[in-house]
Amino acid sequence: MSQAAFNIVRFRVKPGRQQAFLEAHRRADPTFKGFLRGSMVQTGERDFCLVGEWDSMASLVAARPLMISLLDSFRAELDDLGHGLGVTDPVSGEVVLDLGKS
Repeated sequence: MSQAAFNIVRFRVKPGRQQAFLEAHRRADPTFKGFLRGSMVQTGERDFCLVGEWDSMASLVAARPLMISLLDSFRAELDDLGHGLGVTDPVSGEVVLDLGKS
């Protein structure tokens, strides 16, 4: 059986573009195969992290080209994160410990 996986992407939105950024995500249709759910977390005035839950790492990897296409639809709203990162700081991996309620 496949292990669940998560992807986390950090963004910094251009000043005054927070609502446009959030609206682009509201309009998105994340019907990627294996995508279970996602949450947008605001971590600062212009800083956000998107956390996506997947049924497996294979599903997440297969969806990457579609996720990049989605990113391209709102890329103009994003500021460069600096340090050579560009406009996103993505990480992903399989679940190794579930801390949920039992």
